[in-house]
Amino acid sequence: MESNYLNLTARQLTGEAWKPYGWLPVSDTNPADGQHTLRFEWHDAHVNLIHHAADEIAHKGESLICDRLFRHLTHTQALLILDVDAVVVVAPPGASFSTPDDLRQLEAFTLRPHDALVLHQGTWHWGPFPVRAPRVNLYNVQGRRYIEDNECQLLTHLGVVLCSPVTG
Repeated sequence: MESNYLNLTARQLTGEAWKPYGWLPVSDTNPADGQHTLRFEWHDAHVNLIHHAADEIAHKGESLICDRLFRHLTHTQALLILDVDAVVVVAPPGASFSTPDDLRQLEAFTLRPHDALVLHQGTWHWGPFPVRAPRVNLYNVQGRRYIEDNECQLLTHLGVVLCSPVTG
């Protein structure tokens, strides 16, 4: 339904802005270190390197088209951006997507190399996808059996979501 558009401008990642979706890891000398913990209901914590490529998604000019979201109900997920600027789109764990107005639950963040984030269990997410590079490489901590817990929500029935990363 191309008549409905949502233009998301990605904003800078901050701990306060990220709170509805997870938390940002802090230095081990920070008094807030240890306030949050990772959860793996299936006791299958796994570390690997993953990537997302620009050609996995559609683009319209400089904007990236977010057409679906994913979430994992059994575990948290931690990501570290290794090499290039990227963008991620998120929605709170309790979000539903039945009407075009529900797209207003989406928020986008620009990620820089060495930004680290943790997604709460059930947080809807898309990406991170590279802003200008062919691919973004990520250090990933998630459930080993994530494919069994990888709910997908298509958004195309609600309209078109154009995500514009903040650059510079």
